[in-house]
Amino acid sequence: MKVAREQEISQIEIGKPHVVILGAGASKASFPHGDRNGKKLPLMDDFIDVLELAPLLDKTDVEYKSRNFEEIYADLYGRREYASICRELEILIYRYFSELKITDVPCRYDHLILSLREKDVIATFNWDPFLMQAYLRNKRRYKKLPELLFLHGNVAVGVCLRHRERGINGNLCSRCRKPYMPTKLFYPVLQKNYHDEPDIADQWSRLDEYLKDALLVTIFGYGAPASDWDARKLLKKGWGEPLDRRLEQIEIIDRKDKDRDALRKTWKSFIHAEHYDIRSDFYDSWIADYPRRTGEAFYNQYIRNSWEGCLEKNPIPAKAGFEELWVWFDVLYKNEFKHNN
Repeated sequence: MKVAREQEISQIEIGKPHVVILGAGASKASFPHGDRNGKKLPLMDDFIDVLELAPLLDKTDVEYKSRNFEEIYADLYGRREYASICRELEILIYRYFSELKITDVPCRYDHLILSLREKDVIATFNWDPFLMQAYLRNKRRYKKLPELLFLHGNVAVGVCLRHRERGINGNLCSRCRKPYMPTKLFYPVLQKNYHDEPDIADQWSRLDEYLKDALLVTIFGYGAPASDWDARKLLKKGWGEPLDRRLEQIEIIDRKDKDRDALRKTWKSFIHAEHYDIRSDFYDSWIADYPRRTGEAFYNQYIRNSWEGCLEKNPIPAKAGFEELWVWFDVLYKNEFKHNN
């Protein structure tokens, strides 16, 4: 009876979702040399230079040199005299991100999507289209992929507000057959009013459900800046108090991994005791080392406290082309199908 009970508990824990939260650092790490055509991926610190926004900002009295874009936009936002400037900035930004194209070879986003299951979720703060582009090209091969959530809107995603339906920007709603409208992009201001936009509110509601039930949370390239204060509160609401998450694990993937104390301080309100990992590279993560098996690997090693019978690392073939990569993942998919049937 004890063995049966342990097996029942293990299946419940393993079946819990793995939640992945993406920030701009994830796209930068995935495309360090730019997109398919060499267009650079901006971070807030180089946003103005990469998108060549200085001529527009010169028309304001806001000091923008040596400052990041989130601070500058927050200064402009809400000032009536700069309403047209903000609108011009938003048009330029939307156009820039809309023109980005994913590379022809597999990237981290392909590996991320393929390495998670249908029970899992990827929630991104990024405006760029790469996650959706990676999802679509892998969806042609595999039907059971993780859910995608776009927390700040996205240039690749459209919505029919009448029927609360989402899809590829420009495609037709399945019910009214009218084109999806572009989703609103949320810009760096302290109060983003997520609940005022029904589509964005729905995305956050879905993430809240996932976080409440999550076993593992991976934060990849997201630094929780001051302008995302409301976002932090919503993430915290879904996750709850660390004392109530004594089994779960937080994993942080960040190029600033050497400053472990600063990263831990940023996320301390989410971490119970030492239940966290800090990585500098996606390919050292739970996801890349145990693709489609992160729950099993984590449960055996840290909840069951047994290395006997633990899963051996099975790292993603990071250099493989699509055909080789898909053949490699076919084995994992087929094993899951046999196990579930």
